Formats: sequence, C-alpha cells, structure tokens
Amino acid sequence: MSNFINKNINNQIVVKTVKIYFRKDNARAQKWEKQVAAWLRENHPKVKIVSEKPEALIVLGGDGTILEAVHAYEKDNPIILGLNLGHVGFLAAVREEKDFLTGLDNFFRGNYELTERMRVRAVVVRNGKTVAETSALNEIVAKHLFGVVNLEVNINDHPFQFVHGDGVMVSTSTGSTAYNLSAHGPIVMPNIKCLILKELLDHDIPTPSVVIKHDHKISIKIDSFREQGKFTLAGSSEKADVVLIADGQSFVTLRPGDLITITKDDKLIPFVELEANYFLKSLQEKFAFK
Repeated sequence: MSNFINKNINNQIVVKTVKIYFRKDNARAQKWEKQVAAWLRENHPKVKIVSEKPEALIVLGGDGTILEAVHAYEKDNPIILGLNLGHVGFLAAVREEKDFLTGLDNFFRGNYELTERMRVRAVVVRNGKTVAETSALNEIVAKHLFGVVNLEVNINDHPFQFVHGDGVMVSTSTGSTAYNLSAHGPIVMPNIKCLILKELLDHDIPTPSVVIKHDHKISIKIDSFREQGKFTLAGSSEKADVVLIADGQSFVTLRPGDLITITKDDKLIPFVELEANYFLKSLQEKFAFK
C-alpha cells in the first residue's frame, strides 16, 4: 500500500482494545481472523482482543459486513477499520489483502486519520404516537414490497413531491455508492454531510434526485396502498406490504397514514482512513476510470 497518511501518534487515539468482526460463513475472513490475531499478539502485544465494548472494530469483509458491524456495536461507537474482502470496499480502509498487515501496522503506529460519517435517523408516528425509531449509515427506504404506494414528501414542512411508485429513499453521502447508486442517484464525496432524496420507480414522470442540506428535515407520509398481506416480517406474525428499511438491517411495517420524519443523527461514526484519496481510487477501480 502506497501513500499512506503520515500522522504523529500524539495526535491520534491510542487504541488498547479491539474486536475482530467477520461473518462466520466467510472462509477467507476466518483465515484472516486467525492471522490478524496472531499478528497482533506478536507485533502489538499491549492491544487486547475483546468481545465487548471495543475501542476499535477491525472488520473483515465487504461493505455489507461493515454495516452489520456498525449496527451491532452502535452503542459503543468504536472506531471502524475495514479490511476489504468484498468487491470494491467503499467503506473499508484497505482494499487489497496483500496490504492488510501493513495497513494495520500503520493504524497502530498512528499513521491514519479519522473521518466522521453522518447517519440519518427516522421516527415513525402513527395516530399521534411514535411506534418506531431507527438509524442508518447508508440509507432509509420506505417502499412497497410488491406493488405501488402513494407517498407525500415534505422538506422542512414544505410540500415537495408526490410519489406513485415503489417508494422513496433518503441516503447519506456514505450511502450514495450503495442502493442510491443502483437507483441511479448521484455519487457524493463521503466527507460531505447531506441528505439525498431519491424516488424509487415513480410510475408518473421520473424526477431527479435532490441533494439536501444536512440540517434539513424530510417528512414522508404514507397516503395509500393496496393491502395484500403477501409478506410476513421475520420474527413477527404481522403482515407487511409497505416497510421502512434501515441499511437493510432493520424493518418496520408501515400503515396508511403513517408519518416518517428523517433527520441527521446526532451520532457520527468514526472511520479509519489510511490512504490519501482512498475514495477517489475506489471510484476509479469500480468504474474503470482512466
């Protein structure tokens, strides 16, 4: 790995406890977990590997695994250091396996920067009462699972858009390279704090995405949809047609009349950055820019 960020450790957080996070069904991650643990014991013996309340998470996997790790340990709010075992790895600090140990060594020696990623928070109100709250690093989506939903979208209480289609998505700049990108939304540099509003397959005239200032509020009212009851959420007997999805990790059943308020979350997620221009290099790799 070249062009790593050279910082003095006195300006950085000295990490004493880490958790190595990975999916148990990932054979490559299992191999690397053993290798990283052995390497830490030999090269940084003062760093303890723990299972609870880690100061840093070393995540072995792709962006989906990193999202899981963020949600699993959100109460502890550890530093996130991703070692990419997925495709491009927009959320990772190191893309290539050959650079994993070098990247870790740079981190523990203080040659890194922290970037704080913005999250979004959603509150669902039904008949005047809050029925659900959730947050997301990538995106919040309100969508019909198998049909059309009618939605009203307001920005700072100003009537902005009516959607007759699959639904709407509000993503962060971090999430701009995830579902938002698949839905042909704009790519936004991850250090820009903003909300991206994107309709999903509107059956009327398609509308462009809108990038909104981070301190604005987006409100989504579920007007109507045909209730078919073809799906049941896991762990519940409740039938679901329209759902609120946060990062693909949590699901909330929505009803006609529900009001969803989406705002910037107060908590920022600290990510390790080891390589200068890492995001731009990831874009070049993803899209074969020359």
